[in-house]
Amino acid sequence: MTEPAWEPGPDTDSLQDTPPHNHDAEMAVLGAMLLDRRVIEPVDAALAGAADFWTLRHQTIYRTITDLYSATRDPKIDPITVAADLLASGELAKIGGAAYLHHLVNAVPSTANATYYAEIVREHAQLRAVLEATRRATQRALTAASSAAEILDAAMADLQAAAAGVAPADVRLSVGERWLDFMLELEAGADPRALDTPWMDLNEVIELKPGQLVTVGAATGGGKSLFGMNLAAHVALTRGRPALVASMEMGGSELMARLTAAEAGVVLDRLIRRQVSDDDWAKVFKAGPRLQHAENFILDDSPNLTLGKIRARMRWMASRGTAPAIVVADYLQLMTPEKSKPNANRANEVAELSRGLKLLAMEFEIPVVALAQFNRGAAGRQPVVTDFKDSSAIEQDSNVILLMHKPTNDDGTPDDERAGEIDVIVAKNRNGANGRIVPLIFQGHYARLRSMGRM
Repeated sequence: MTEPAWEPGPDTDSLQDTPPHNHDAEMAVLGAMLLDRRVIEPVDAALAGAADFWTLRHQTIYRTITDLYSATRDPKIDPITVAADLLASGELAKIGGAAYLHHLVNAVPSTANATYYAEIVREHAQLRAVLEATRRATQRALTAASSAAEILDAAMADLQAAAAGVAPADVRLSVGERWLDFMLELEAGADPRALDTPWMDLNEVIELKPGQLVTVGAATGGGKSLFGMNLAAHVALTRGRPALVASMEMGGSELMARLTAAEAGVVLDRLIRRQVSDDDWAKVFKAGPRLQHAENFILDDSPNLTLGKIRARMRWMASRGTAPAIVVADYLQLMTPEKSKPNANRANEVAELSRGLKLLAMEFEIPVVALAQFNRGAAGRQPVVTDFKDSSAIEQDSNVILLMHKPTNDDGTPDDERAGEIDVIVAKNRNGANGRIVPLIFQGHYARLRSMGRM
């Protein structure tokens, strides 16, 4: 079988100018994945992502294989199924057709060495990243675009980014290797990696642990964005841990107004309208130092946020030495699928996004908080887990599900006796009690929620 013509990577005029790569190793990795799906997980753990492959069509094939693998519990991975998926996405011709997939299979020396081939691919990807980092530093220095100190800082950040995503050399997996750390946690009386919330009453019921997907649901205007922002601010500003809020609903200016209102105790509407009184200014200045030095609190309001973009932002934070301790995605149904297809079923797309956020939490070993919207049918009554808009997969993927509900009477009208309160219903709690209702004080004018008890 004749191999379809090889195409060089981007920005390449000749093989002499091609940055480091190993075409045979890339082919061997993909061929092994097509032959034996058991090698997919160790290969994926060894690589930082599809960009580790130099050849563009290899990047496409790798993404397709890993997407198919994570889509179902019992994936079928072979040249035929991968070709069918590439054909459906319009990318089959771009990678050289089905014939190239069969060529990859025939080019594999041994599937047993798949991880070794992946390490070669990863090594060359890091070499390319180092070259790119030094190229940028050289260009900055030649043009004197910044001071020497700033150029050096930027170069160090680029080099740290080049090393991001490397699989740890010493991974503890056996019970024997994990036992001592577990005993130390028991002796300490707490999981040192777990996070609390700013609400004392809720902390008695749930704990945010690494690898968890925590879904917070509410109706439109039901307080889910306040919950997410208050939680992230607590982690970043009170606990001093890096936090990322990926917002698809609000821009950076509105996010800053909400954060400032909550921290300074200034009415949100006056901040949004820029009608700040002298008394308000005094409160803002008092909260200023706390917010001015919040370098580890990242608000990403990039348009059309996808899982890939959130993952890239997390790796960017890690490259700066501030890997996020928590990620808040606001909100799930507004996220853009990686490969949106015409006439795609939105429920399936949201299910893929939900599963993707869960995998993201497990990959980075942090809690990921996904805010989600209810269907209109949930209005006027206490919500249940089946009320999430566009998806029934959220219940399955989530470790913890919190449903927010403003108290109502039996006829659906607001409960005047509980005005200014909001209930947080613990609908699912994989590591604790379910069904608990935790009332919080709803201070919408200050863009914050408060615990009924004292902190």
